[in-house]
Amino acid sequence: MTTMYAALLRGVNVGGARKLPMAELRALLTDLGHGAVRTHLQSGQAVFAAAHGDEESLAAELAGAVEKRFGFAVDVIVRDHAYLKAVADACPFPAAELEAKQLHVTYFSAPVDAERFAAVDAPAFLPEEFRLGDRALYLYAPDGLGRSKLAEALARPRVNKGVVATTRNWNTVVRLVEMTGP
Repeated sequence: MTTMYAALLRGVNVGGARKLPMAELRALLTDLGHGAVRTHLQSGQAVFAAAHGDEESLAAELAGAVEKRFGFAVDVIVRDHAYLKAVADACPFPAAELEAKQLHVTYFSAPVDAERFAAVDAPAFLPEEFRLGDRALYLYAPDGLGRSKLAEALARPRVNKGVVATTRNWNTVVRLVEMTGP
């Protein structure tokens, strides 16, 4: 029996650095023995079927293979369809009423709690808001991520210390659910 997964690679193909062509990522995943390999956009999303492993071992395997083949380290988070769907379904903001650029999900490599974000003065950033989910943070940024002061505060190293965090806009969140689904 195989499970469909999405691999989220952090910081590839951004600003001309850490180039990883999606065709080569697909080939790499196929070489690792995975099936039904597809990529989404150029920003480091791939889906694949695996008959073995768990999310953490699959992420470590892919990160190691990328470093070996392309010569740079990359953080990878792997999540299965059930998790991705649950995150999308649990969105605390009215996703259907918002533009995709206004709503984002940051996926974490491990559980995070509210204590981690206690130093962030959330009311000072209104109307921007965030909510925590299962190894995820939902961010409402009405003017988009690029202009978001709250996103900047949430991305500080001391806030994310000890976890890998990678953010996707709502269109990508929904698309990964579709791509990993039955």
